Amino acid sequence: MLNAPAMTTEQAVANTENKTVTYGGKTYNIQALGDDSYTVLLAGIPVGRIVYSFGAPNGVPEGDAVSEDDLYYIGEAWFNAVG
Repeated sequence: MLNAPAMTTEQAVANTENKTVTYGGKTYNIQALGDDSYTVLLAGIPVGRIVYSFGAPNGVPEGDAVSEDDLYYIGEAWFNAVG
């Protein structure tokens, strides 16, 4: 049996009033593209998209500024907040 620390994931926090999600010490702006589809921006630069489909958030990175997993957590927080 391996003794390893438990994996923890920082909680992404959505702010619908400011249209932002804070995650990993960074604040991402969320810009609507269409129904359940958003562009994620970091410092005004698009870093990916989040899409809600088939009951789950999906992240699509544009470049290597943010990972698909990070976009998943950003999307999860955003879609939970907007209902």
